[in-house]
Amino acid sequence: MSEIKYFKVTVNPGLRIDKVLSLAFPDMSRSYLQKLIKDGQVSVNGNKIKSNYKVSLHDEIAINIPELAPLEIVPEPMNLDILYEDADVILINKGKNVVVHPAAGHTNGTLVNGLLYHCKDQLSGINGVMRPGIVHRIDRNTTGVIVVCKNDMAHRCLAQQLKEHSITRRYEAIVYHHFSQDFGQIEGPIGRHPIDRKKMAINYKNGKPAVTHYRVLQNFSSNFAHVECELETGRTHQIRVHMASIQHPLLGDDVYGPAKCPYHLEGQTLHAKILGFIHPSKKKYMEFEAPRPKYFEELLRKL
Repeated sequence: MSEIKYFKVTVNPGLRIDKVLSLAFPDMSRSYLQKLIKDGQVSVNGNKIKSNYKVSLHDEIAINIPELAPLEIVPEPMNLDILYEDADVILINKGKNVVVHPAAGHTNGTLVNGLLYHCKDQLSGINGVMRPGIVHRIDRNTTGVIVVCKNDMAHRCLAQQLKEHSITRRYEAIVYHHFSQDFGQIEGPIGRHPIDRKKMAINYKNGKPAVTHYRVLQNFSSNFAHVECELETGRTHQIRVHMASIQHPLLGDDVYGPAKCPYHLEGQTLHAKILGFIHPSKKKYMEFEAPRPKYFEELLRKL
């Protein structure tokens, strides 16, 4: 059965309703809450509203959270590169050209399909039927470590750590051009591109705060550089957008970098190397590392 939750606005007047809901229900993704609003599952003072509605003090909000629909995603046997697994979480080293979760028109061959086969019904349901267990994701052509939650307790715990920016996420990338300094920090809110809605951009009007720290590992004579990036926040395409914004787009990234690449690559040269967090049950910090993929190592040798 569906569940209706009620609450009254006591703080943050003037915020959009989807933002208010995301603060009230941190376990639910903003896109899922926006869908509930669009489907008429959210009312304010008894009236249906749109996502851009701005709340007032003492507004009475009702949100109808539908029961999870029967899962229609087909489990598929997949060669998962498992870094660690227990009753709460499973850490996967995701390969190149692998989509994390299904979307419209793309319901098979994803990491979720493989996880459903491997984990059976032991995945959290907080993010809905299309993203069981998924608390964060990395792009299709980004490789490396991703954590998946097996139960709702673990999901809530890691979602809270993500919200507090306390999870360690370090990436390695190969970017264009040399650096004159060994490290730096990039700050710039990230949101949808004002013209090309398929892209993200530094958007001071509608973007969410984003911070990336980088450290130069090596400048190559070929005018490329090997860098390590650590995320303080985790916005869509954050590293790709931020590095491009300082004139160091990722090698192979034809969305935010040059259209032509001097090497035959499948998308951006970006690897999620290290992921660290407080384990939901063990209550201790654990860190996991995914080895660089073969193509990345070969490219470093060439450069």
